[in-house]
Formats: sequence, C-alpha cells, structure tokens
Amino acid sequence: MRFISLILAVAMAFALSGCASKFKTYNGPEVTRVLVYKGDRKMYLMHHDKVLKSYNIDLGFAPVGHKQFEGDGKTPEGTYLIDRRNPNSEFYLSVGMNYPNTNDVAFATSQGQRPGGDIFIHGQPERFKKVSRRDWTAGCIAVKNHEIEDIYAMVNDGTVITVYP
Repeated sequence: MRFISLILAVAMAFALSGCASKFKTYNGPEVTRVLVYKGDRKMYLMHHDKVLKSYNIDLGFAPVGHKQFEGDGKTPEGTYLIDRRNPNSEFYLSVGMNYPNTNDVAFATSQGQRPGGDIFIHGQPERFKKVSRRDWTAGCIAVKNHEIEDIYAMVNDGTVITVYP
C-alpha cells in the first residue's frame, strides 16, 4: 500500500509541475522597451539599445496600416504601454497594450465608429495550433506558446511598446 501511495505522490508532483511550467521567472536585465516591426514580422525585447530576445510574430488578419476601428483586423501602430496580463488567457498567456489611447478613441468617434480594444501579445489556443496561414489574429501580436512564457516573465507592466509599420 505504501508503494502505491508513493507512486501516486510522484505522479501528482509531475502533474502539478507540468501545470506550473508556463509561469517562468526571469532574473536578467530589465526589458526597458518592446519594439515591433510589422513589415518584418519581428518583435524585439530591448534593454536600452541591446536586444535581449527577438521573435517572429503574426499580426491581425489585415496587417497593413494602423488599427482605427473595431473589427478592422489591423494591429495598432504607435507607442503604447504594457498595462495588464492574463494568466488564464484563451490564447495560453497574454500581455496587454493600452490601446486605444485618447487619440485612437477621438478618431474613431469622429468617424462614428468604435476603436476596438483588447490588444495583446499572446500565444496560440489549441484551436489555432495547426494554423498555417500568417496573420490570423483580430489585431493582436501572436507568438508561439513557449515564447509567450518568456515574454510574460520578462516584460513588466508599464514597459513601453512601439509598433512600427
């Protein structure tokens, strides 16, 4: 009976460690800004002028141009802040941007539209694991799940993110 209890305890420990594995810790240089180059489909985590990590990215389904309206499929361009994180994201893990800003809201309102929102850097949900096409999000920046684990650990709320065309 003790042997079975020991096996169950070991199995439980492995199961729990697998659940917690997406939450990494980071003790390196501070990420002082995030740079996104939409045309190149690249994102860089920076410590001042030094690249700490770089990632290939997917964007919104209509990636050219600045996001202006809800549902336009564009990824915002400009300078924003990382302002929230979601450990229970439908997209594995996610780190949010403070889009829309006051200028985004004012422009959309002047056009009788809504600016949209909920723009995140995120991983992939199970239903998109086998997506072979590029630029499949509704306007977010997508990376692989093992990459968002690093980003989630490295990028703090309040970090500046600049998205270039």
